[in-house]
Formats: sequence, structure tokens, C-alpha cells
Amino acid sequence: MKIYNTLTRQKQELTPIAKGELKMYACGPTVYNFIHIGNARPLCVFDVMRRYMEYQGWKVTFAQNFTDIDDKIINRANEEGVTFGEIAEKYIAEYWTDAKGMNICEATVHPKATENIGEIISIISALIEKGYAYEVDGDVYFSPSKFPEYGKLSHQPLEDLEAGARIMVGERKREPMDFALWKAAKPGEPYWDSPWGQGRPGWHIECSAMARRYLGTTIDIHCGGQDLIFPHHENEIAQSECCNNATFANYWMHNGYINVDNVKMSKSLGNFFTVRDVAEKYGYEPIRYLMISSHYRSPINYSVDVIEQCKASLVRLYTCRDSLDFALKNVAVESADSDDGTVMERLNARREQFIGAMEDDLNTADALAAVFDLVRDINISVIGADSSRALIAGAIALFDELTCVLGLVYNRQGADASAEVEALIEARTAARAAKNWAEADRIRDELKAMGIVLEDTAQGVKWQFRS
Repeated sequence: MKIYNTLTRQKQELTPIAKGELKMYACGPTVYNFIHIGNARPLCVFDVMRRYMEYQGWKVTFAQNFTDIDDKIINRANEEGVTFGEIAEKYIAEYWTDAKGMNICEATVHPKATENIGEIISIISALIEKGYAYEVDGDVYFSPSKFPEYGKLSHQPLEDLEAGARIMVGERKREPMDFALWKAAKPGEPYWDSPWGQGRPGWHIECSAMARRYLGTTIDIHCGGQDLIFPHHENEIAQSECCNNATFANYWMHNGYINVDNVKMSKSLGNFFTVRDVAEKYGYEPIRYLMISSHYRSPINYSVDVIEQCKASLVRLYTCRDSLDFALKNVAVESADSDDGTVMERLNARREQFIGAMEDDLNTADALAAVFDLVRDINISVIGADSSRALIAGAIALFDELTCVLGLVYNRQGADASAEVEALIEARTAARAAKNWAEADRIRDELKAMGIVLEDTAQGVKWQFRS
């Protein structure tokens, strides 16, 4: 597999540290509010990356943190008159509602900053001892000027970065580019004891600490949004490599921005949407579909028209899958047909097309195209023909295999719900046979309220669930 490495600005063959194993770290949310649709993109993209590597037989250890101590969290806690911990736990719970709604797999580990204070203090102490960091009245700062490779991820020399830097009011750092590793506690703020007095960690240091603790001094892939390249990821590299005397991450993957109606999303512009806002109108799955419908490094545009197109595309996928179930249930040919091998070979070619796209820098857009080519082939050669049970079952297995890697088509009805629907359909059929049209219409309306769409065919009543 080749992936574009932000560090080298080129596609590279993915070669892990340990054969057949992959260590990935993704920056998670700061939990002071609901996640927004910008947060949803790295969640969905790197969930697909993890799923694909596991599909290919790799053992993936995936860490995604929660930033549960931060100025924004403290400010929200003060506004609501509760503790910072209550705010963090509230929005971690809300995160899980949205993540599960979008079918995001749980990471191998979801560490919190507050659970890793000891590791953070250990790294800061080492950086001070090595001369890369210094303490001023309880604050501790890192000096980028002492790390010659500073700027290698953002591909900007230190002097260019310094041009836009400044010292904020209340900061006591020596140079404008220096950044906080530890912040002395202000009156009323939460704090932890440290060698430099009571305080709390800076933002950048927590990811270095958690990546080292859970994945080791050098990891395979560090991923996140493009907006994190500088300063967050640049600072992670500097503090980690200076502390550990080792490469921090071999590959860096960054997803592109999200625009809203072709304008960059911003609270100040009033075009800011949370995942919850969008899901309440359109459901969660169209959000996931949108996030993987373009190449992850390209910007994507959110609009009402675009999300409606995503819903329509999902309907095509669900219709195909439901039609396969219906065909299997009503199959007329039990044994394999002589043409089955030819048809299945054509279907399996879509798997190779899919894999080829994913191997080329996780090209989910082309992978989706392969899935829709498979749908077309199934509609023509399986559903639209007198297919055998073996061929239909093979088509189902392949469809499920590929859509599962993308994390799509996950809202299909379970066995219990299907039994309830089938019972209502039988009751409607009986009512129609008895010419009890009012009862038949009542049952149809009941099914419609459940999200069930009926289609009367020569083989019987076909039904589909639409969320």
C-alpha cells in the first residue's frame, strides 16, 4: 500500500516497524462541546484506514485520545457552574453517541490527558534536563530554536514561522516561538502537583505522552486534520524526538478541510454545524458517506444538495442489498448454474478494483466507484436473472465484504424486526385477499411509519427499510 506522507510530501510504500502490525495514533476531540462536521472527517477517514488494514490481515493498534483538560473546558465549566470533569465526561458521552451513529469503531485505547499526568511530567522533566525546555515561575516552555529540524512537517524554516509569532499577555517565555509544556495554575483552576508547582499540562505535550505510553517511542502512522499540521503536530515531533532520541512517527496522514456551501466552515461566519445537528435532519450514515466520498486529502463541500445526494446514493446501496435478500428468499434455482462461474468471476473483479483504489493512498472515492460498479453488475447479472442460490449468496458475501470495509450499509433491520415486518406483510396480504382494503391500507401506513417501503412484485411483496 502507498500513502502520501506529509513529512516527505510524496507517496511512499507503507512499511511498518513490525511486519504485519501497524501502530496508529489519531488526535481526538477536546471535549467541551458536541463534535462538528469538521471533526467527523478524520473520524470516518481513519476509521476506514484502520478497517482496511485489518481487512488485509494486519494487526492494528489504534490510539485516539480525549483532551479532557483545556482552557475551553475550564471556561465551559465556569459558565455552567460545574467541575471541568463533569463537562469532559458529559461531552465524551455525547461523542460516543455521534461516533456510534456514524459507525466508528472504538479505538484499541482511548486515553485521556488527565489519566497520563505522570507520563507528561516525566517527558517534561527529561526535556528540561536535556536543555530543550526551561521553567519560569511555574510555567515550563519548550525552545524550538534548539531543535534544528523544527518545521520539517509544515515545510517551513524556523525564521519564517517566527515572523508570525508573538508573546501573549501573561506569557513569560524567552522567544516568541517557545510553547508551553506546563502551565502554572491560576486561582480557581484545576491543577496537579509537579516539580514546578501546581499546574496542568499544555495541549501539545499530552499527545506525545499518550503516544509513547500506549504505542512506543516510534509509531507507524500519526493522523489528523490538516489544520493540526502546525503548530500541534510540529510541536509533537519536536518534544517527542528531543526527549526520546528517536523518530516520532514514520508516516503522517492529514485529511483536507470541509467547506460549507463552498466557504470554509467557521463559527464567525455562522456556517458551523455539529454532527448532531446534521444527523437529526438527515441521519448519521449520510454524514459518513459524505466524509469518504472524496479522496481524504481533497477538500469536501457540505451543503443540503450534497447531503441529499449522499442519501440517494445510500438508497441505491440498500436497494441492491435488500433485493439480494429478496432474491435469495424466493430463489427458483437451487443448484449452481453453468454460467455462475463466469458471473462470479466478473463480480470478483470488482474486489480487485476496490483493493487497487484503497492501496493507492486510501482512495475511498474510487473504492466507492468500484462498489457501485458491483451494484450495477449484481442488478444486471444476479437480481435481473434466474440466478442460483449459490450465486446470490456469493454476491451477498462480496457486497457485505466491501461495504463493511467502508463502514456503510449498517442500518439494515435485524432478525427480530424482520420477523415483525414479515408478519405485518402477511396480514396485509390476507386483508387484500379478503378485499378488506381499509385494513390493508392501515397496515401499509403502519409499515411506512416504521420506515418500511413496500413493492408488490410477481414473486411476492418486496420490502425495504429506509432510515
